[in-house]
Amino acid sequence: MDLGIKGKRALVLASSRGLGLGIAVALAREGANVLLCGRSGEQLEANCKAINAEGKGRADWIWADLGDERFVEMVTTAVKERFGGLDILVNNTGGPTPGTTEDMTGEKLESYFLSMVARVITLTNALLPGMKAQGWGRILTVASSGVIEPIANLALSNTLRPALAGWSKTLASEVAGFGVTTNLLLPGSILTARLDDLDGAAAKRTGKSLEEIRTDKEARIPVGRYGRVEEFAATAAFLCSQPASYITGSLIRCDGGAARSV
Repeated sequence: MDLGIKGKRALVLASSRGLGLGIAVALAREGANVLLCGRSGEQLEANCKAINAEGKGRADWIWADLGDERFVEMVTTAVKERFGGLDILVNNTGGPTPGTTEDMTGEKLESYFLSMVARVITLTNALLPGMKAQGWGRILTVASSGVIEPIANLALSNTLRPALAGWSKTLASEVAGFGVTTNLLLPGSILTARLDDLDGAAAKRTGKSLEEIRTDKEARIPVGRYGRVEEFAATAAFLCSQPASYITGSLIRCDGGAARSV
C-alpha cells in the first residue's frame, strides 16, 4: 500500500532509540523527511546516517530535552529552519520510574507532568496553526496500554498517560474540519530497552528471574509473545498516512490482544 506521505515533513519526539526510532525509520522508508529529536546527539546522528543510507526519506536531528523549559521553542525553531513547516507530529516521551501510588511525591508528579503531558500539548499547539493553514496534518501520540488497563507498579504512568487520552480526543473534534487527524497509539509489551528495564524491576520486586517474568507475561498475551518495534512502527506509519484520513479521535492498541477491556 502506498501511504501517500512521500515528501511529507515529520517530527518524531524521543527518537534516539526504541519506539520513537522505529517510527522515524518507518516514516522515512515511506519517503517522508524526518526530524529526530532526543537527548543523545551521538545516537541521533548515527540514526540519521543509517536512515539516509537507505536513500528514501531524508533524516536530520536536533538535541532537545522534554524536561527543559526551552524545549518547545527549540523544537519549533528547528522545524521552521529545517523544514519550513510540518505535516506529521509524533508525540512520544520516555516513561516515568516504576513505583506505587505511595511513591508518587508532589515533586515527581510535577516533573513528569511537565515532560510527559504539558510539553506535548504546548508543542502541538505551537505546530497546529501551520497544519490547519495547509489543510493537512497528522498528530499521533504514543501513550501506554495503562491508559485502558492500569499496569502494576507503574502508578505515575497510569496517572499521567490518561490525561493525553482526554486531550487527544478533545483536540480531534476541534481540528478534524481542517484536515488534521489526531490519534492515540497504545503499545503493549514491545521489545525495547524500556521493557527490559521494567521487566528487570519486576524481577527485583518479586524475587523471580527475568526469564520467569517474561514467560509469565507472554503467557498472558493471546499472541503468545512480545511485540517487535517494527510491528508497532508500521501501525504508527499507517495512522500518519493519507489512507488513514478518516481515522481520528481514536485510541488504537498494539498489544497482541493483551488488554482485557473491550
